Amino acid sequence: MNSKSTYKLIGPIKQLIGLEHLPVHGPLRDEALTSIVNGGIITHNEQIHRIGTFSELTEEAKNVKAELIKLHEDFVCVPGFIDAHTHICFAGSRAKDYAMRNAGQSYLNIAKAGGGIWDTVTHTRKADQQELAEGVQKRAHTLLNQGITTIEVKSGYGLSIEEELKMLRAIQSAQINTKADLIATCLAAHVLPKDFDDNHQSYLDAISNILFPILTQEQLCNRIDAFIEQGAFSPTDIYPYFKKAKAMGFDITVHADQFTVGGSQIAVDIGAVSADHLEASTKNEVNLIAHSNVVAVALPGASIGLGCDFAPARKILNTKGALAIASDWNPGSAPMGDLLTQACILGTFEKLSNAEILAGITYRAAAALKLNDRGRLAKGKLADFNLFQTDHFNEIFYHQGKLTPAQVWKRGCLVSYKNCI
Repeated sequence: MNSKSTYKLIGPIKQLIGLEHLPVHGPLRDEALTSIVNGGIITHNEQIHRIGTFSELTEEAKNVKAELIKLHEDFVCVPGFIDAHTHICFAGSRAKDYAMRNAGQSYLNIAKAGGGIWDTVTHTRKADQQELAEGVQKRAHTLLNQGITTIEVKSGYGLSIEEELKMLRAIQSAQINTKADLIATCLAAHVLPKDFDDNHQSYLDAISNILFPILTQEQLCNRIDAFIEQGAFSPTDIYPYFKKAKAMGFDITVHADQFTVGGSQIAVDIGAVSADHLEASTKNEVNLIAHSNVVAVALPGASIGLGCDFAPARKILNTKGALAIASDWNPGSAPMGDLLTQACILGTFEKLSNAEILAGITYRAAAALKLNDRGRLAKGKLADFNLFQTDHFNEIFYHQGKLTPAQVWKRGCLVSYKNCI
């Protein structure tokens, strides 16, 4: 491949699914998907210059002196996947928690036995910044090979100003050594640290007064998250914390309604970009979110890991809500880290169309991260796309994650491939 060429023509592509002009909100029928048969993509530097049929693009490619990347097998092309909720910056393992949970132990008993979030906090605090960065790089590489070209990564296992900074700096450092885009989120309000001697409000005040300005100064992240739940932080605790974050220019996302309700109401009231989890959401919470600009993010990995209900994805869509799907890859409740498999399983149980699944891990996931430059294949968007070696996009979901991308393209460059000709 000639790296000096700024234009590339990739094709012919058996079926190209661009997702142009599809809405962010509401249900999608598979019939709404339009595809280009025997299509192609012209990229220019990091962006898409044009999509169309391969035959019509061939002449334009000559005019701009594009390098031809000729495909000799049947491929389906879809936008690069986006995982809008992960916790892949951590150290240690919670395999013992998983075994105890499946043996019938409660979350409280597991925590009393030394497991739970605090176990990961202990291991993460012992790790240095380089170790954490290497862990993020390794997991990001795994996700990139699965076709996930943009990855949100949370802090939240430091639970002190110094340790949260270490995590966020590790994420920033990992970005240098991975082709995937890492979108950092500060989750310092994960739980109240056991070694903090004061109350919830004092902890949140310390984080917002001391940590937030450093995040801005070092450009470590522009997103603030919090876990609103019994045993974590109450809606009353969190509202002023979010209000201060928003006044400082941060975007807000919320761990909401995982076990009990209350978080989605705060997400709507504060004008959050997304409300994530929602397994406990009732008709009231579904209606709240659906009639707002908040993107609902379903996390089927947590439901699979914990053996609990899935987020009411079908109801959210039917009430005109915006639904994204993310993996929640974390060492405790969602250790699988396989977005496509989880999204397919959610689709089976919640009766989602293939169009809704694909939208949930592409342009609707981009909306959950407030990113307008990706998630669709269209002129001016980032040239992030996946090529699956098959003749129809339905095969991708039919195989429930076992059919993985043959080629992953990120910002106009081939970054992962297998069995490609």
